[in-house]
Amino acid sequence: MTTTPATADDTTETILIVNGAPVRLAGDPTRPLLAVLREELGLVGTRFGCGQEQCGACMVLIDGEPVYSCSREIGALAGRSIVTVEGLGGGRGLHPLQQALLDEQAGQCGYCLSGMMISGAALLERNRRPSRREILDALDRHLCRCGVHNRVVRAVRRAGAAMDGLVDEGTA
Repeated sequence: MTTTPATADDTTETILIVNGAPVRLAGDPTRPLLAVLREELGLVGTRFGCGQEQCGACMVLIDGEPVYSCSREIGALAGRSIVTVEGLGGGRGLHPLQQALLDEQAGQCGYCLSGMMISGAALLERNRRPSRREILDALDRHLCRCGVHNRVVRAVRRAGAAMDGLVDEGTA
């Protein structure tokens, strides 16, 4: 679970845990995680937005915390657990937040939505009944030009209630 040193042919191997599975990556350990996810692993749900930690489109969970993937070098993440929007459901179908976003029709252009799902899911892991203010704070790092924030807030509340088993996911 480390980065192995460069060999004579200047390749390095980095092992990451991506969506629950170990992934061996050879090559430059300074590559951005976002590029590796999209270009090498085909996990294109994580979006490139600004490349400067300003828009939130590239958010992933690293050891359970929402983090910008555009600025994280893979070598610094060796052995760490990375969850993308594709892995939110843990292989058991849709995460309750993903379902709630569908139910609330929160996707418009969808560009910001994967990052918002990541931040919303992280919030719900800590607090299944967040206040509106807590949800807005969790989503504050996300730029959305379509204006779906109110629907996303409703979806986070719906998902939290569903996770608590208080309501049927389809009737929140």
